[in-house]
Amino acid sequence: MNRFFLRWLINVAALYAAVTIVPGIHTQSENWVSLIWLALIFGFLNALLRPLLKFLTCPLIILTLGVFTLVINTFMFWLAGAVGTSFGVGFTIDGFWPAFFGGLVVSVVSIVLTVIFKEDKKRN
Repeated sequence: MNRFFLRWLINVAALYAAVTIVPGIHTQSENWVSLIWLALIFGFLNALLRPLLKFLTCPLIILTLGVFTLVINTFMFWLAGAVGTSFGVGFTIDGFWPAFFGGLVVSVVSIVLTVIFKEDKKRN
């Protein structure tokens, strides 16, 4: 359960960084509660759809040597904003490039924070 909350907080920080850094992403509300709910939606969509998308686009991922994964990240970032918008906690994106850079920022921040706060899986 602690791992779930850690991933949730990492998603909150990553989404906050993307919304703050990337121009062209406009949030519906500026409070932290909406960002926490948006991170939950983002994590839920990533858990359900991302493996399916990677499986269906496996030939493209292999053909592009993994670069197509960035397109999947872009789509997941855009989808999280669109679903969040229907609940009143999302964001709107001005086009493909803000969504691309937003997905890239979320990925980089998530990787860095996961490495920093990695739980040791080795148990005595």
